[in-house]
Amino acid sequence: MFVECIPVGPMGANCYVVACNETKEAAVIDPGGDVDKILDYLKKKDLALKYIINTHGHIDHVAGNDRLREATGAMLLIHELDANMLENTKLNLSAFMGFSTKFRPADRLLVDGDKIEIGKVQLNVIHTPGHTRGGICLNAGEAVFTGDTLFNGSIGRTDFPGGDFDAIINSIKTKLLSLPDDTTVYPGHMGESTIAYERKYNPFLR
Repeated sequence: MFVECIPVGPMGANCYVVACNETKEAAVIDPGGDVDKILDYLKKKDLALKYIINTHGHIDHVAGNDRLREATGAMLLIHELDANMLENTKLNLSAFMGFSTKFRPADRLLVDGDKIEIGKVQLNVIHTPGHTRGGICLNAGEAVFTGDTLFNGSIGRTDFPGGDFDAIINSIKTKLLSLPDDTTVYPGHMGESTIAYERKYNPFLR
């Protein structure tokens, strides 16, 4: 497996390309904009995009969904509890940003424990409500993609519709901190971290 982080959109969300070294199949996690950059990278690496995965339904993580689907034919995946956000401009926050945008429904709805196969790479779906009701993280070996649930030294906001502070803390403590210490944390914003670092230094988790 290899991972490439591509900052996208006006809020600089981290979009990740995750690919199988052997088969060249790939997934794009959170295409929040700048689709040309994503497509250029896929072409450069000769990757076949199989899935587009949203860790949650906010505009800065889903803005490129439809264009990327049209360009590649990839399937869109999102947790079942965030699926309605794609078509609800208030819930996906685009209305609050001054441009109400709706997106096509997902091709597959995810639940906790689902497996997503990308060549010989397996992404394990971890339902981590708190930032949104259907927020997910994706664990693959020594890596976890945490969307807006867990950041380097911080956590996702819980003051948007569907947010719940107690829920996000519980999600992190019971579902993420149980991962091995050397697991690399790939967050939806800011730089990488590790589970060990967050357990020891994240002020929200003490």
